[in-house]
Amino acid sequence: MNRHHLLPLSQGGKGTPTVMLHRICHSKIHAVLTEKELRDYYHTIERLQGQEEIARFLKWVRKKEPGYFDRNDRMKR
Repeated sequence: MNRHHLLPLSQGGKGTPTVMLHRICHSKIHAVLTEKELRDYYHTIERLQGQEEIARFLKWVRKKEPGYFDRNDRMKR
């Protein structure tokens, strides 16, 4: 599990709420969205889940075992 700052630290998020996410989900969020996008719009779980690419990923990953992590999956940044 990884701690995800809903408002990125680099964008003034020190002391703001965090949530615990599976490592693969946390990696996907940062592969898809920029820090500014996270700051400006995707700073809630509901908004993250509603983002089109993240929503497709969540639908796919829910079928995997709880500890699943594809080590060959590379970030798209």
